[in-house]
Amino acid sequence: MMKNDRQNMILEIISQENIETQEQLLLRLQARGITSTQATISRDIKQMHLVKEPVGQGVYKYAVSGNRTKLNFAEKLRTIFRESITSIDYAQNIVVIKTMPGLASAACAALDNMEFNFLVGSLAGDDTAFLVMRDTDSAAEFCEEIKEML
Repeated sequence: MMKNDRQNMILEIISQENIETQEQLLLRLQARGITSTQATISRDIKQMHLVKEPVGQGVYKYAVSGNRTKLNFAEKLRTIFRESITSIDYAQNIVVIKTMPGLASAACAALDNMEFNFLVGSLAGDDTAFLVMRDTDSAAEFCEEIKEML
């Protein structure tokens, strides 16, 4: 069974019933003929950015994170950024990204295509990009996320 098929099956299972533990998930997969290990399921949960959300009476279930779209953008940007960004910082709502020579416009193009509601716009030179964010909090949070990627 391919990882993709298994992960799609996991999404199907958690959309149909409340799954509280990895053990339960493992049993549901086995019931559908998929043999796997706890470690693999744990890895899948991380990769798919599943979270536990409350369903009431102290019970939690696995669900797709509301941040998933934000996290998918991270996967695409991580490669571009790791290869091109040398530093990132912010002052109020302006983020300044330093890149390898000639790569600032590529970084901005990638960001612009992501359509973040907190990014007002970007301007790129040769090795420096300015990003105008909606507010200081957005700028700070964005910088932290990018620093974690680098």
